[in-house]
Amino acid sequence: MVTVSRSSWPHSGAHSWSAVFSCPLRYFPGGGRRMNSITSSKPILEIEDLHLFFKIRHFHSPTLRDAFVNFLRAPLETLLGPSESLPVLRGIHLKLHRGERLGLIGVNGSGKTSLCRCIAGMLTPTAGNIVLNGHCRAIFNPQIGVIPELTGRENAHLLAQLIYPELEHKELQAITAESMEFSELGHFLDTPFENYSQGMRARLCLSLMTARSCDLLILDEVTDNTDQFFRKKMEARLQNFLSGAGVVLFVSHSMDHLEKVCDRAAILHEGKIAFEGPLSKAMEAYSFLNQTPLESFNK
Repeated sequence: MVTVSRSSWPHSGAHSWSAVFSCPLRYFPGGGRRMNSITSSKPILEIEDLHLFFKIRHFHSPTLRDAFVNFLRAPLETLLGPSESLPVLRGIHLKLHRGERLGLIGVNGSGKTSLCRCIAGMLTPTAGNIVLNGHCRAIFNPQIGVIPELTGRENAHLLAQLIYPELEHKELQAITAESMEFSELGHFLDTPFENYSQGMRARLCLSLMTARSCDLLILDEVTDNTDQFFRKKMEARLQNFLSGAGVVLFVSHSMDHLEKVCDRAAILHEGKIAFEGPLSKAMEAYSFLNQTPLESFNK
């Protein structure tokens, strides 16, 4: 059994959103040792023998008589249906130190997002250890936490409070203003968020998420919807982010994006890490495993 223990949340009013936007130190006991201090010699993130299973339930349509008899024999199983487990992550081992930029690649359903969600505290692993020495900030969907009817400017102020609940009002105002300027949305900031394209939504959310450094930043395919000009700005911003922060965990299906952000990559294949090493060799291994390269592998 895996239990979750967390240090105190940065702000009591941010509990419901912290798992989505940011999370403090957490530890999943199960044999590993807990590391509390943050030093350059210790990994920011250490994962040991991580497993995650999802329940599969099969529903049948028996006769009324069979359903009644089955209900008397096993009421809960009859109501919920028989279940089995689907392995999503199997024996994951990973260490990330300060300054590392790791790309996560793999076909859809290989476990990339599930692994990131376990690290961010949104999913509880079935077994294994996750030790995070520091503060994690994760973004999976640029629409989470926004109110579509409000303008981009109004949502920016709300998101800043959710992402940085520990900051004073003056600091929040400064971060919000800088992020809105960085997003280059201009007059669109005063139009409803629901009218934004996917790229515009990603611009605003990414600008806010990367406004302050943290120990671990997780980006799950959120830059894929932005244009090349904004991606160049974001790449430079991430370099500055790394100089004063810890680790970037970057999920993308684009070789071009990975090359400009990451120096290493790990391939997830059927829930396992099939390869971890230099990005160029990871691309070759990925192509061999799947017989089809990433979208831009041959560019």
